[in-house]
Amino acid sequence: MNGELLTVSQTATYLKLSEKTVRRLISEKRLQASKLGDRSWRIRSCDIDSYVKSNSNGVDLLNIDEPDTCSCQPTVANVPNENESAPRLISLFSGCGGLDCGFKKAGFNIVFANDFDSDAQSVYSLNLGSIDKRDILTVDENDIPDGDILTAGFPCQPFSNAGNRKGVHDSRGMLYKECLRIIQRKMPKVVVFENVKGLLSTKYIDGRNLADVIESDLSEMSGIGYNVVHKLVNASDYGVPQNRQRVLFVGIRKDIGKTFRFPDAQDKTNLTLRHILPVPENVENNVDWVFSPQALDMISYIPEGGSWKDVPYEHLAPRFQRIRDNMKKYHSPNFYRRFSRDEICGTMTASAQPENCGIIHPTEDRRFTVREVARIQTFPDDFKFITDTPKNITAMYKVIGNAVPVNLAYAIATAIMEQVFSEKDLHNRGEQV
Repeated sequence: MNGELLTVSQTATYLKLSEKTVRRLISEKRLQASKLGDRSWRIRSCDIDSYVKSNSNGVDLLNIDEPDTCSCQPTVANVPNENESAPRLISLFSGCGGLDCGFKKAGFNIVFANDFDSDAQSVYSLNLGSIDKRDILTVDENDIPDGDILTAGFPCQPFSNAGNRKGVHDSRGMLYKECLRIIQRKMPKVVVFENVKGLLSTKYIDGRNLADVIESDLSEMSGIGYNVVHKLVNASDYGVPQNRQRVLFVGIRKDIGKTFRFPDAQDKTNLTLRHILPVPENVENNVDWVFSPQALDMISYIPEGGSWKDVPYEHLAPRFQRIRDNMKKYHSPNFYRRFSRDEICGTMTASAQPENCGIIHPTEDRRFTVREVARIQTFPDDFKFITDTPKNITAMYKVIGNAVPVNLAYAIATAIMEQVFSEKDLHNRGEQV
């Protein structure tokens, strides 16, 4: 079956079981499965193969007695590298795996991953291994294995300029505290936080800048604390064909005696859209979310490199006409941006709407496909997404837009590996390699 995702019906046919039996196997956790955006079950072919292999060894998974398990028990990500001595990574708010993909490429061994979003879970498990699916608020620190590094891309919506920016007054705006709770117990050598630019201008409940609060919390932790630096970076400085600004916090435990140095910016020569388009026909997930008729009409008037300002007034939707009538009041927005092939693309957002990101293809009247957006986020072409239904196609734009670009993650991970976990560095500190 070679990496396919099967429905319950297809799985039942393949295993020569009833659909009811397959669902029972899933509910009893004897057959691994994930729910997608349409809330239907999908089963990976490799998990079906594991089931078949177990039966071929004389194990009857339909009747075997197993200890009772609770649905809230964690499913721990364990994706070991060939080098079992590689630094162990704890990943929180993992999303679909952009950050983890970059860190794994740099040589880190993912021992735990967690995310609450079902669409992200499905993509993560398809590519990187199993993932803890619980709300982080319910995850006990003792359920998490020890690790050398902890990464977290806690929710950005409370700080994003695209949202209502409630900051810490949004319940999601305090979820970084859950990261601190786990860090306090595990005390990894390195901590990495990633979030949107808006976090830098967000105030904490006591009026202090939130970025300063995060640094202080990490610095003073557990009597040891971390040497913390943060920086606003542009993903295009690290091999990503996208102008995407994100703030990164990197803390190194104080007893290690180091402070992280961000890597130098890289050459941007080959980062224009011309270098990632077109996508070969044999690459999967090259399908798009169709624009509405109204959007398509507007797009037809926008030239390569243009925007909604190129659309004749009479072809603008009424709400856009009102904005055009008073550009000063609305701060001269630049909606419906169609980046040219010779430009670096703008930020890919989770909404994938033309109003707030460069989602329009340079020369064709359509959205970028799921695979094209994935390329802009620097996911490799063999990283799989789920595009079997229209609902899942729209869900993929969300999970890809929320992801950390793989190349950005790889650049930071490589710098951390060299500065903290290199063989020379470990020997200098008298640790085993």
